[in-house]
Amino acid sequence: MKLTKPTFFVAGIALGFLLAFTFFQAKDTPITSEMIQDAATVIGLEFTQTERDTMVEALEDTREDLQTIRNLKLKNSVPPSLVFNPIPVGKQFEYQRKPQVWNLPENVTLPEDKNELAFYTVAELASLIRERKITSVELTEFFLNRIEKYNNDLEAIVTVNRERAMEQARQMDYELENGTYRGPLHGVPYGAKDLFAVEGSKTTWGATPYKDQTIDETATVIQKLDNAGAVLIAKTTLGALAYGDIWFGGRTNNPWDLEQGSSGSSAGSAAGTAAGLFPFALGTETLGSIVSPSTRNGTTGLRPTYGRVSRTGAMALSWTMDKVGPITRSVEDAALVFNAIHGPDGVDQTLVNLPFNYDADLDITELKIGYLKSAFERDYWNKGRDSLVLATLRDLGADLIPIELPDYPVGALRLILTAEGAAAFDQLTLTNQDDSMKWQQPRAWPNTFRAAHFIPATEYINANRARYELIQKMDSLMQSVDVYVTPAFGSANLLITNLTGHPSVVLPNGFTDDMHPTSITFMGDLFDEATVLSVARAYQEATDHHKKHPPLFKN
Repeated sequence: MKLTKPTFFVAGIALGFLLAFTFFQAKDTPITSEMIQDAATVIGLEFTQTERDTMVEALEDTREDLQTIRNLKLKNSVPPSLVFNPIPVGKQFEYQRKPQVWNLPENVTLPEDKNELAFYTVAELASLIRERKITSVELTEFFLNRIEKYNNDLEAIVTVNRERAMEQARQMDYELENGTYRGPLHGVPYGAKDLFAVEGSKTTWGATPYKDQTIDETATVIQKLDNAGAVLIAKTTLGALAYGDIWFGGRTNNPWDLEQGSSGSSAGSAAGTAAGLFPFALGTETLGSIVSPSTRNGTTGLRPTYGRVSRTGAMALSWTMDKVGPITRSVEDAALVFNAIHGPDGVDQTLVNLPFNYDADLDITELKIGYLKSAFERDYWNKGRDSLVLATLRDLGADLIPIELPDYPVGALRLILTAEGAAAFDQLTLTNQDDSMKWQQPRAWPNTFRAAHFIPATEYINANRARYELIQKMDSLMQSVDVYVTPAFGSANLLITNLTGHPSVVLPNGFTDDMHPTSITFMGDLFDEATVLSVARAYQEATDHHKKHPPLFKN
C-alpha cells in the first residue's frame, strides 16, 4: 500500500513502529530511515525514502511518549477510559420487571447413597436445605471431602477456601434456624475461577508470575453470591491468564477421560462441576472459555450479554470482550445463579441495568426460533447429534426458521482481543516475567502478547469501527428471530457473538461412542438471557444428556 501523506498517519502507525524499536533496539538508539522501513514491512506498509526521512522526528517524540506511559506501570485492574457499547443504533429494551417464574422441585428426598448428592442440581439442594433435610455445614463438608478425594486426579482446584466456607455455612444454618432465608442459593457451595479476587485468598490467574499473588478486595460477583447465601469452597483452575487448560500447577483434566485436558479457560470450573466437586461454579468467557470447557466436560454454561455481570475484582484480558457467567448442571441452575449475579455495582461502567424476566413456563411455540442452516447442513463430525436437536425442537412445536450469519471478514477482528490482552499484561511482557510461564508455544500468550505490540493504533481503531458495522448487521439478523440454534463450533458464530456481546447457552446434546460429551448452543438477543434460557431449558427437559455423570467420580 502506498501512502502519499505520511504526516497524517504518523500517530496511528507509531505504536507498531516504536514498540518494535523498543524490543529490538536500545531505547536511546537514534531512529533511522532503514529502521522505519523494516518496521513498516512487519505490518505490511510501504513508504518512500522522503516519507521515511520526514517521519524520524515525529517517531522520536512518540517513542519518548510511549516510554513515559510504560513507566506508569499500570495495573491490570485499571480499565481504559473508553467504554465499549454493544447496543445497536435505535435498539429498544424491556424495562419492566416482571415476577420470576421458577419450576423449583419440592419434596426432594435425601438419597440412600450420600454420594448421589454430588450430582444433585442447585434447585434440588436448595429444596433440601430449605426443608431442613440437610444443613449447609453438612453439605459444605461433603463437597470439601470430595475435593480432597478427587482433585489429585482432576487438578481442578488452585485453593480450597475451607475456613471461609465453614464460617459461611454455619452462618447460613444459623440464619435459617432463625427465620431468614436468602433464596435458592442459601447455603449452597460453589467454586469460582481463580481470576476473581477474594480477600484473604490467593488469586493466581493460573500463571506462574502470579502464583503467590493476593489482592486486597473481593470481586463484586463473589460479594453478590455472598449476599445470596452461596458458600464459596474453592478457587478453580484456569489456563494461564485465561487461555486453555494448562496452568502453573499442571493441566486440568476431563472427568470423562483423564488422559484428555478439560479445555479452557474455565477449566476447573467446568471439570469440577461435572465431577461433582461442587454444584456450580463461576467462569468467564472472552472467546470460548465457557462454551469450550462446557462442551468438553458435559456441563451447562451461560455466557451472558456483555455488560450484564460486573467484572470488578476480576482479571482483565479484554476490556471489551470479557464476560462473567455460571457453569452448572442444568439450565434452571444457570438461571438461578445468573439471577443472583447480574446487575450494576456502581464501579464497572460497562454495566447496563435491565431486568431479568425469566419464565420457566414460557411457551416456545409462540417464539421465532432460528437455526444456522449452512452450519447444520455441512458435513461435520457432530452432525447427527446436532440434527437431533432440531428434530427435538420441532417435536416440541417449534417452527424453525433457517437463517445465516452476516457475511463479514470477522476473523481479522481477533486483533481486538490480542491488542487488549497485550495492553492488560504490558508489564508482564516488558519485565520479561512472561518467560516463566509454563506454556511457551508460538500461539501461547507470551508470544501472542509480544507480537500484538506490532498492531498499529490505527488498525485497532479501525477494527472497532468494523465491529460497529458487525453489531448493526447482527441486530438486523436478530430482528427476524427471538433465539437461534447453532453447532457449538465450526462456524464464525463463536467469534462474531463474542465481539457483538450476544448471550448464549451451551448444554450437552449427546455423547460420542467412547462417551465424550458433545454440545449444542442456543443464542439470544442482547440482554435477553431470559428467553434463550427458557428455550434451552425446554430442549434440556426433553432429553436426559445432562443427567449422565462421569463414572470415575460417582463414588
